[in-house]
Amino acid sequence: MATPRSVTLERLAYTLAAPVLAVAPNLYPDSPVNQVVQLVGAAGIGGWVLAAKSDEPGAGRKILRWTPLVAAAAIDVAAKNTVGWGPYGMDGLLAAGWAAVGLLVLPYSRHSRRRHRPALAAPVPQPAPAEVPEPVAPAVPGDGADLLTCEVRMLWENAGMPGRTHVVKATRHPGQRHDMTILLRASETGRPITGLTEVAVAAPFAVPSSDVVLSEVAIQPGRQGGPGWMEAHITPDANQRRRTKPTDQEKWTDRVASSKGGAPGSELVHTTRDNERGVAFYRARMADPTDTPRIDLPKLCRALGLPEDDSRVFVLVEGAEFLISVFDTPPLSPKFPATRELLSPDAKGMYGFSITGQPVHNFVFQHDKNAAKHGLVLGVTRGGKTQFFAVTMVAESNAGQIVWLSSCFKDEKTTALGEYIDRQGITPLYMARQLRAAKALCQIRAEMPWAYDGKPHDYKPGDPRCPYKQLNVYADEFMTASQDPEYGEFIQADGDALTVMGLKYGIGFNPAGQSPFAHNGFSTEMKDNLRQNSRPVIFNMGSPGATRKAAEGTMENAYDVPTIPARYAPKEGSAIERAMAGEAEPENGVSTGGVAVVVLDNGRAVLMKALYVDFDDDLADLFPSEVNRLTDYEISELTKLGLWFDWSEPEPRPGEFWPEPGEDDDGDGKPRRSGGGGKGGGRGSKSGRSAEPKVTSPGQALEAIKSLTEA
Repeated sequence: MATPRSVTLERLAYTLAAPVLAVAPNLYPDSPVNQVVQLVGAAGIGGWVLAAKSDEPGAGRKILRWTPLVAAAAIDVAAKNTVGWGPYGMDGLLAAGWAAVGLLVLPYSRHSRRRHRPALAAPVPQPAPAEVPEPVAPAVPGDGADLLTCEVRMLWENAGMPGRTHVVKATRHPGQRHDMTILLRASETGRPITGLTEVAVAAPFAVPSSDVVLSEVAIQPGRQGGPGWMEAHITPDANQRRRTKPTDQEKWTDRVASSKGGAPGSELVHTTRDNERGVAFYRARMADPTDTPRIDLPKLCRALGLPEDDSRVFVLVEGAEFLISVFDTPPLSPKFPATRELLSPDAKGMYGFSITGQPVHNFVFQHDKNAAKHGLVLGVTRGGKTQFFAVTMVAESNAGQIVWLSSCFKDEKTTALGEYIDRQGITPLYMARQLRAAKALCQIRAEMPWAYDGKPHDYKPGDPRCPYKQLNVYADEFMTASQDPEYGEFIQADGDALTVMGLKYGIGFNPAGQSPFAHNGFSTEMKDNLRQNSRPVIFNMGSPGATRKAAEGTMENAYDVPTIPARYAPKEGSAIERAMAGEAEPENGVSTGGVAVVVLDNGRAVLMKALYVDFDDDLADLFPSEVNRLTDYEISELTKLGLWFDWSEPEPRPGEFWPEPGEDDDGDGKPRRSGGGGKGGGRGSKSGRSAEPKVTSPGQALEAIKSLTEA
């Protein structure tokens, strides 16, 4: 092939210019040739700048075209500033290298004449090749895709193959016009799909990103899966319906189970309705069974469009599951009358009371522990404690057990109960005598022989061979009595002892008060024994916070404690609208008396309502015909100890709580303190009641002065 003329001229120029670049700076430093070469190099640099700033295509070729001029100027300057010909004749070597590059590389004239090359010979005309249309899916040509898939592929390719993925198949959702699921795979085999977002998928189909859901593809027979595959669900039609008319499942998922919902991370199992009881149930569970439900009940109710009335909506948590009960009317507002049938314990000592209309059981003895039971009842005045006393006393009496009741203040209901139980009285003095006798009875029963073998045994509930009956000691307003300045110390000491040792001998202690904490009369030892051997019942403590705190104080583990509302008053209209219209607020509604929180054996706190006992009616229909009492042997032993008499006597008997003058002294005229429990029991002396010796002579007066001054 002949060499083009422009190439020949260009190579000749390099050959002639190379000696000039080497010789001129060394032999003629002041020659105008050097100045011309440097000006040409400066022009080349200017050409570089203009080419770089230009927005037109071909900037690289322009820069390459000016490069020989800039290189020649650089060599001239270097030769001029070196001593002689430079080390190893460097000036000549640079000039020769510059010429060699120009001769060997593709001549730069080719770059300048890209669109005007000389034709050496007329080419033979060739027929124009037929245009081949590009396939719709270059990655998988001719795979038999349906029309919908081909249309989706076209939209996908026009969008630039988002996430470097290829559409394998598009499937229309049944009965939907625009909803579909598209199956995607990575364009390069073995590469995972990364960087694909809902926004990138939504853009080609002109739908909101909220209508797109990306999901992984499980491996199926005949189809791959894993990170290189992905499904995109595009559902604008379904989401439009979901936003306007959602199902219960969709409403729960969108509004309740979200991170800001009333029960994050939960899922609805099903909803049911009991028309007979007028209640709707929402049963749900945590998506992760290891999670604990975190329920914000007011927020959950607002999300589901349910009433926020705390007397109609209840939540019950059990492990990872929970139940929302929505009643048409407050379920605890009606009265549940007590009946002989409900208050007759079974063989295991269980009897029923009500919780949101559902029967729930308490016990008169602990069948699983083969022992008696204690009881703990808390609540403010008029909360329903005495009503609950009546219910439990009826159940215990129907089980053949003995009941003693003492209280600080006179009450119509406790007086009425006294007609059907063994003993009942008022004042802290009566309570102190009652507890002393019960404590002494523990020792008596510990030594009481059983007829079948003549040996004493521990109490076994339901055993017909047991020679004595279970005794249940009730102390109403125990907190107030334990702080009495005269007898409080005895009441506290004997109450503590009875909770520790009573169960073994069939004696249960049932205190009632307004606080379960040590600084209010309930020692830690007493509270622990009561909690482990009873089902504590907490009525309204004055506020939801106080009720919750009291309930948690009786629980080994603090579970969610339900709220006891102040009144049963269904929400009527809008308080905002009433305020704007100047209308009066509705009436308070029905009192929540009798409603309480009961702490079950597993530590779970639930709401209950005590069965209603009408004290205006005759209670004989509830209680057994005969009152259960102590055996003659027990009464005789208590009489020997001076503890069995009329405990209603207004004044203590001589030496009953404090020693008489001159008894048990240390020789200094001062009576010693005696321990609590038996006759003369107690942990401290009665202030202001220690009998002073009578002074009838000067000698006695002198002895009294010496005693006071310890002289």
